[in-house]
Amino acid sequence: MDKKYKAVALISGGLDSMLAVKVIQAQGIHVEGINFFTGFCVEGHTHAIRNKDKNRAKRNNALWVAEQLGIKLHIIDVIEEYKGVVLNPKHGYGAHLNPCLDCKSFMVAKALKWMKEHGFDFIITGEVIGQRPKSQKAYAMPIVARESGAHDLLLRPLCAKNLPPTLPEQQGWVNRDQLHDFSGRSRKPQITLAESFEFEGYAQPAGGCCFLTDSSYSSKLSDLWKARQARDYELDDIMLLKVGRHLRPRSHFKLIIARDEGESNYLEGYTREYIHIRTTNHKGPLVLVDGELRAEDFTLASQVVARFSQGRDTSNVEVEITHPNGEIQTLSVVPITSEAIPKAWYI
Repeated sequence: MDKKYKAVALISGGLDSMLAVKVIQAQGIHVEGINFFTGFCVEGHTHAIRNKDKNRAKRNNALWVAEQLGIKLHIIDVIEEYKGVVLNPKHGYGAHLNPCLDCKSFMVAKALKWMKEHGFDFIITGEVIGQRPKSQKAYAMPIVARESGAHDLLLRPLCAKNLPPTLPEQQGWVNRDQLHDFSGRSRKPQITLAESFEFEGYAQPAGGCCFLTDSSYSSKLSDLWKARQARDYELDDIMLLKVGRHLRPRSHFKLIIARDEGESNYLEGYTREYIHIRTTNHKGPLVLVDGELRAEDFTLASQVVARFSQGRDTSNVEVEITHPNGEIQTLSVVPITSEAIPKAWYI
């Protein structure tokens, strides 16, 4: 009997990887998906927390894609290993703190290791030449294949006809004629192909699935490194950067101010680790203090918190400051005016 070849697919949860798998499945190849959890993924986190997103579907798009395709999905935690990619990218960053080229090489290398350990034959991705400004330029494609160690075991079904034939094509494991020649940033070829497969309800592209491509998030991460005088992070750090308004009134502390009830509920989970501030005689957000709150800072921090409460237009807001050891301090303050909050405080 002829061998049943097996491919492992990088599944981000977007349309491209979904299409790439379907194209290969159509040729009788057994496909399983792999998704790497870095901590920086956009989907599901803020949408699950914020009240304004309460009507949006709460789903893990990678799991949803695997379900639609009828494939097994392996989710692998790479948070610690991925730090080296974020902190010291060989090929530098994109427009913000996105190490896209190093990221893709890292993930393909991890997929290659998994492939060998589980007896699979090659790797597929949903990459399209020219779609992303950093990692999917024509010059970057061979760099990823080479630096990941995958070489010609890396097949990109959506743009394969624009690239040299890979080993699966050369050996006849897949039919190159049934692959595609997509290129550029237009989504029309993908949407047309999705319609031919009768795909519906897939995630719409919105600049990628990684917070590191977002200018606001990258600014917060840069600020964190500067304040701590160290380029490092823990999972809690990068999760908190996704939530709330971040204001830094002084170099040694910042305030993380919940924007709605959903975020206040989320920040409750950190109140045993961080100094936190609440208003008591007016409704207001829960606020975490990240850094050192010195004696001379209590009034200023309280006035800022009062500004974001329903007592912002009153002359007296009562504030409760709670320390992780349980110590509580109470203050009565006049809310700071919006004009007295410099733009530079907003991160």
